[in-house]
This record gives sequence, structure tokens and C-alpha cells, in this order.
Amino acid sequence: MTTAKDQPQGVLAAALSYAIWGVVVVYWKLLGDVSPWEILSHRVLWSVVVLAPIIVALGRMRHVLAVFATPRRAAALLVSSLLIAGNWGIFIWAVTEGRIIETSLGYYINPLLAILLGVIMLGEKLSPFRIAAFALAGAGVAVQAVALGGLPWISLTLAGSFAIYGYVRKVVQVEALDGLFVETLIVAPFAVLGMWLLMQQGDLAFAHGPALRDALLVGAGAVTALPLWLFAYGARRVRLSTMGFLQYIAPTLSLIIAVTIYHEPFGTVRLVSFSLIWAALALVSLEMFRRPVPRPPEECR
Repeated sequence: MTTAKDQPQGVLAAALSYAIWGVVVVYWKLLGDVSPWEILSHRVLWSVVVLAPIIVALGRMRHVLAVFATPRRAAALLVSSLLIAGNWGIFIWAVTEGRIIETSLGYYINPLLAILLGVIMLGEKLSPFRIAAFALAGAGVAVQAVALGGLPWISLTLAGSFAIYGYVRKVVQVEALDGLFVETLIVAPFAVLGMWLLMQQGDLAFAHGPALRDALLVGAGAVTALPLWLFAYGARRVRLSTMGFLQYIAPTLSLIIAVTIYHEPFGTVRLVSFSLIWAALALVSLEMFRRPVPRPPEECR
């Protein structure tokens, strides 16, 4: 759904959703003494618990059941559930390992990869602006690769998995909350299995430590659902071009937090690399004034 004019409450909701996705790194960092895979399991399971009553209250359960009754949509959401679970897992692991800057780079690159996917899968045309943007982005990644002695795999994996996820969700056309609920239901058995294995090995952190830590693990569901709801509310009341600008709030906040709070190194090489990526995004953003762009994916960190 598009809108001809930005509604203030929509802009506020969308901006808040991206702001939450940007500062959520602090939340996962507080759980740094917990296995990233246990955090992921809690995020999946408590998301089911949080979303289930919302789905019922909004009368969306029949839509959820309709997804499972349609093999094509169910198969598509199986793929998207594996993609988003993998994306969440790598993101949480990278944050707890002190590699927030690399995650930030990944989500700056993501819109460019989403455009490229549109060219490959949907036959969309590349304008001169976008060709130049890809050249700049490629140079930015190359700078990082030379400095690191290899490709920035965290950034590229996060960007690639999320771009493909966005494409799958665009094709299957399921409402944001319905889709997330189905996705978390699909991966919930794997989350339960993971928790059981951790318990068998004596490595389960939940209920074996401070109450605050347990509360944070339980809160992972709300941390997932709240920004999604704000995004869904805002996306219906904000122009696509405005959403295109707002999406950069999240990686920008993550980058600022990484450098100022957690003191991750941001030297000359990273400055050059990020500057090239920012220039690429500036070109893509300028083009938004000329024509609408695809809405950003409906689920994020």
C-alpha cells in the first residue's frame, strides 16, 4: 500500500522502528555471557509467545492457517524462516563478539543488494545512478577485502541473507505479523531442540543465573515484535521514498554505538570503505526523488 503524503504519526512510528533496530545491539550485548544460539532460541520461542495472542486478538489466525493450507506459500515461508533465523543468529553472534561495525556495514549494503536482486530475479532495469552506485559499493567492499585479507563475510552474509529474505517475502505477499508468526512457528522446534541440547550439556543459561538475565532473554520476544508492529503501522502511512531514507537510521545508530560506547576500531581503511558505501547510497537516495522504490523488507534485526 502506498500513500501520496507522509503522515506525521507514520513517520514517527517508522523512525522509532528503525531506531529500535539500531540500538538493539545494546540489548544483545547485555547478554554477552549467554551463547548466541541460546539467545536465538529464546528470541524465536518468546516471539511465538508474544505474537500468538496478538494474532488471535486481531483476528488474524484464519490468515495464518490459510498460509499452511497453501503449499506454495508455506514452502516460501519455510525458506524465509531459515533465512531470517540464520540472519538473526549471525547478527547476534557478531554483536556479542564485538563486531558491530561489520553488522552496520552489512545493513548499509543491504539496500544495494536488494536492488541487484530485483535486476536478476524481476528483470528490473539499472539506471546510470544505480550503475554508479554499484561501482562505488564494489570499491568499498574491495577496500575492506584488501585490508582484511579476505571478503567481509559477516557484512556480506547479513546483507545477502536479508536481501534474499526480502525478495521471498515480496513474492509470497503475506502480512508482516502473520508472516513473522508463521516463520517463528516453523523454526520453533529447532529452537526447542537447541535448548534441550544445551541443557543436556549443562550449558543452558536460562534459569541458572541472575534474574535480570532471564528477564532479558524472555524480553527477546517483545524486542522482536515491537519494532515490527511500529514498522507495519508506519509503512502504511509513509511514502516509499521516505521509508528509503529512514532505513539508514538503524545501521547509523549501530555504527555510532559501536564506536562511542564499545570502542570498536574505526580507522582510515574503514572510513574509506564506509565513505564509498555512503556515496553509493546517496546516489540511490537521489534517485528516489525521481521514482518510487521497493519498500524495505518487513522484518529486521
